[in-house]
Amino acid sequence: MNEMISGVGEPVVTDATKGGGSNAARIAEVKAWLAAQFDAAGKEVPDFEYTPRSIAHLYNLATVSQAKTQAANIVANDFRQKAAEYRSQAARIREILENVGLAQESLPSNVVASAQVLANVANLLNIRDTELSSFLVAMGDISLRKTGVDEKRAKVHKESKTLLEYTRKAIARLTYLKRTLAQLEDDVAPCDAQMENWKTNLGVMASKERQYMQQYNNYKALLNRVGYTPEINHGVLVEMAEHRKDLEKKTKPILDTLRSYQDLPPDKALAALAIEDKKRQYAAAEKYLEDVLQSALATSD
Repeated sequence: MNEMISGVGEPVVTDATKGGGSNAARIAEVKAWLAAQFDAAGKEVPDFEYTPRSIAHLYNLATVSQAKTQAANIVANDFRQKAAEYRSQAARIREILENVGLAQESLPSNVVASAQVLANVANLLNIRDTELSSFLVAMGDISLRKTGVDEKRAKVHKESKTLLEYTRKAIARLTYLKRTLAQLEDDVAPCDAQMENWKTNLGVMASKERQYMQQYNNYKALLNRVGYTPEINHGVLVEMAEHRKDLEKKTKPILDTLRSYQDLPPDKALAALAIEDKKRQYAAAEKYLEDVLQSALATSD
């Protein structure tokens, strides 16, 4: 809004005031509303420039203000009417009380205090009619509200007890977990020391494993070089040794005979026959020994 103060006098009317009959009516209504408001405040309407924007804003304010003023007047009139009715009813009740000798001046102080308490309660309960029926209805409503409040209080108390029990269990659980955590933290150092010991032992065992594996490979290579196979076990070797002893017993006479070749007769023909005979016996003994070994190996398989 561009405010242009041009001195004391009528507000300056710009081209916005010449836009037609509706704008002129709005301007007139806004002027009248401003004059009424400032007159009520005991002040003069300041000079400013009327623009379409200011006219629209002021017109809206005037409309809202008039509507609220009208509603306030209606409520105020209603309150005035009720106040007049209450005053007339009070005067009638006062006249009746004075006629029956129950004027406030003639009543004891405790009765006056009770009446004031009743009036205060009526004001507190927002009761304008202090008759007994209205008072009982109001007290019944208050009693129902009190019952509802008691029920809500009992429900909240029950819920609070449940929450308190949950809280107690949670605190006990937290205490147990803290105790367990402290115990575990105390066990950390011994466990670390034991872990270090295990690591050391594990390193030693790994070194021993490598050493034993190397020895195993060496023994395996040695056995392969000497021709040892898993099929030749101790039992087979014992059996073969017994067969060897038997063969030695059988071949010993032949060997003794062969060693006695120096005692052969000088006849070459007889010596040749004797040698051929011994060779056949020796070949038969070797064949028998080979058959025994083959049968022993087959039995072990």
